[in-house]
Amino acid sequence: MGLVMGTFSMQSNKQDRTYRKDKIDDDFEMSIVCHRPEGLDKLEAQSNFSKRELQVLYRGFKNECPSGVVNEDTFKQIYAQFFPHGDASSYAHYLFDAFDSAHSGSIKFEDFVMALSILLRGSVREKLTWTFNLYDINRDGYINKEEMTDIVRAIYDMMGKYTYPALKTDTPKQHVDAFFQKMDKNRDGVVTLDEFILSCQEDENIMRSLQLFENVI
Repeated sequence: MGLVMGTFSMQSNKQDRTYRKDKIDDDFEMSIVCHRPEGLDKLEAQSNFSKRELQVLYRGFKNECPSGVVNEDTFKQIYAQFFPHGDASSYAHYLFDAFDSAHSGSIKFEDFVMALSILLRGSVREKLTWTFNLYDINRDGYINKEEMTDIVRAIYDMMGKYTYPALKTDTPKQHVDAFFQKMDKNRDGVVTLDEFILSCQEDENIMRSLQLFENVI
């Protein structure tokens, strides 16, 4: 969970420092980008953010994506900035798919806000459901070992060669085997949403990680 949210918190904190200087221009600029986001009042009602927080988020989003939408290549370039010693492309691909809930091939500001609203301010079940959907690559309602291995390996690739202690080639498989041993309660070879949520709620480290970024904006 920390990897999902941490990079966006860095951007949000930086943009907050320029909020007072720039907020007057936002409504005008929101009307001239290629995609105009929904009104802030509507987004405020739909999300767990205040209007001021949405202004800060929009400023950061617009600076990175002046057109108002992000395609996958741009998303990968942005995400790679935070992991210069690793290869973040695979993990960014999976994360992009999770943010692109409509499967349109692009992320609009509304998509960004609603996902971040869940990850930063959602209930425990909402956060875990979103994370489950990230791992459920083929969207069949289950996580199998291949899907979890793909995500875990992508995370290790992203962390890069400077990870300490150094990772062995079979480390992702070992972690996936351990996860499945704990999560696959009925031993049918797949993890359901209920199994995933129950196992995460039983893990103190995971539960603590869900709280780390609640007040980053």
